[in-house]
Amino acid sequence: MPNETRDLPASQDGLARFLGGSPLGVAFRLILLSILVGVMLAAVGFDPWNIVHSIRLLFERLWNLGFDAINGLWRYFLLGAVIVVPIWLISRLFSAPRGR
Repeated sequence: MPNETRDLPASQDGLARFLGGSPLGVAFRLILLSILVGVMLAAVGFDPWNIVHSIRLLFERLWNLGFDAINGLWRYFLLGAVIVVPIWLISRLFSAPRGR
C-alpha cells in the first residue's frame, strides 16, 4: 500500500501527517464538505451572518409546528424505509453464511 507522505521533505511530512494527507488534498476535501454542509444548512434556513438567531428560529418553528413536525419526520421515515429496508433485507439474505 503506497504511503503518500513517503516522498515529501521532512518538514512537509509532519504537516501531512497532522492534516491527514497532502495539504492541497485536505483543503480540497474541506472545501467540498463545507459547500455540502452549507447547502444542507441553507435548506434548513440557517443564515451564516446570524447563526444564533437562525438556530433559535429553527427551534421556534419546530415548536410551533408541534405534531406536524413529527408527522413530517414520520413521512420521511416511511418514504426512506420503503427503499432502505428491502435493500438491507436482500443484502442480508445474499450474504447469509452457507450451511456446512
